[in-house]
Amino acid sequence: MLQRIEKVWSEKGQGIVEYALILAFVVAIAVIALKSDSGIGEKIQTLFTNTGTKIENAGNTVGGQTTP
Repeated sequence: MLQRIEKVWSEKGQGIVEYALILAFVVAIAVIALKSDSGIGEKIQTLFTNTGTKIENAGNTVGGQTTP
């Protein structure tokens, strides 16, 4: 019985480590992509800024008319 419990804990620990490594890899790739000189970071920032502006403008519009 004790061996079975140890095996279950061992497999669970292995799964957690694998997920942590995958997460670390994804984060590293995201950081590299955003910090690179390819302009991806700037494009994403522009996208979020434009989206925020459109949402703000939509919030100020009631029935097709802009509110003061």
